[in-house]
Amino acid sequence: MLGEILMKILKVLKDVELILVDLEVNLGNETRSANTLCVRYEGKVIPLNTAHDGRPILMKEENAIPENN
Repeated sequence: MLGEILMKILKVLKDVELILVDLEVNLGNETRSANTLCVRYEGKVIPLNTAHDGRPILMKEENAIPENN
């Protein structure tokens, strides 16, 4: 098939917790908050979608948010 996307699971991560948080985002002159799907992994909370418009984002450690900030 033309344009077919093939995906492959490389590994299943262990000790990952799926959580829903009320995340606050500062957008310059405006502050918004929204329920945001996140994972808790290796002591970090990593959002899986943006709080300001709900778009999905990749689970990357550089997107991690300190849990007690």
